Amino acid sequence: MEDLTSHPQDVRGVDFAANDLSDDALLRRFADGDAGAARVLTDRLGPRSFSVALRMLGNRAEAEDVTQDAMMRLWQMAPDWVPGTAKVSTWLYRVTLNLCVDIRRKKRPDRLSDVPEPEDGKASVVDRLQDAARKDALQLALSELPERQRQAVVLRHIEELPNPEIAGVMGISVEAVESLTARGKRSLAAMLADRRDELGYDNG
Repeated sequence: MEDLTSHPQDVRGVDFAANDLSDDALLRRFADGDAGAARVLTDRLGPRSFSVALRMLGNRAEAEDVTQDAMMRLWQMAPDWVPGTAKVSTWLYRVTLNLCVDIRRKKRPDRLSDVPEPEDGKASVVDRLQDAARKDALQLALSELPERQRQAVVLRHIEELPNPEIAGVMGISVEAVESLTARGKRSLAAMLADRRDELGYDNG
């Protein structure tokens, strides 16, 4: 009888061991024909791409399209990927940002469209409305930032990437990342300053 413990799998047929592999290793396995590796890598990287796209575009449907396009480009380049040249996630962030820039150039972004509603069902109606208002206000303020400042702020303060990785994604120096982030934060603070009471922020 076959030893089923040698290659444990979940209900989708993905090796549990694949979850412990690096992004590089998973991409190589996909290039070699392992569809399960693609599912693991999609579960790992897809949400990151979507989060960036949603903050850059402010539109859920467009963010979903960007994420699908970015992941498709990842699969297309998989056979040519050279491990160690860059992080797979860094490459995906860069592609995601470029796709967002293309969309924003073609049309003006919707100012308050499709920011996700709070998911905490235990929050009161008032708390949920205020949380939604804060997210809307942040999305609107982000949409007013210059493109590069917006990218830096999203990657640093929403995705929480380290500055060296952001520098790799954006193709600039760490010092330039720090400058863009600082200017972006100051601009956001100025834009939201007169709405602190409305949004429920104390003035301390």
